[in-house]
Amino acid sequence: MPSMQDPVFGGTVVYICEHNDNGVLGVVINKPTDMTMEILFERIDLKLSEGLRTTVVNEPIMFGGPVQDDRGFVLHTPGAHYSSSLTVTDEVAFTTSIDVLEAVAAGDGPQRMLVSIGYSGWSPGQLEDEIGRNGWLTVGADAHVLFDLPIEERYNAAIKLLGIDPMMLALEAGHA
Repeated sequence: MPSMQDPVFGGTVVYICEHNDNGVLGVVINKPTDMTMEILFERIDLKLSEGLRTTVVNEPIMFGGPVQDDRGFVLHTPGAHYSSSLTVTDEVAFTTSIDVLEAVAAGDGPQRMLVSIGYSGWSPGQLEDEIGRNGWLTVGADAHVLFDLPIEERYNAAIKLLGIDPMMLALEAGHA
């Protein structure tokens, strides 16, 4: 919600990758870190093939959330099989293994992707409770918002998927 003042989640869009009896796993898609793909690839000792240097190196790495913020996570278009992937939708997969980045370095990676450090997680019932207390808006996922829009446009674009103007939202909800 626009009224959320939480320093971690205020103003964020979280793409939910998995929601089951064990809880919820998501990735913040609109909070860039100061790390780029070039810096990440240097840190994990992967060399980008020359043709990729101009297209990949400056892509920012997102702050995916406060859970396991020392590990990388990749949202990407499905296609190749990686050793630790979860198919989220027909348009999005979630991979935690380095082989997806090795494929990117070799020029064989996914067509579209977003790399994050850390992820967002909620225990069973926690996110539902926060939604019930008017903490979050929920909208259907849109791969265009996830992969194609500039980072600074993703928040308003996600809210607009509801068909409303973000400025028209009330800060409190009533419960009958």
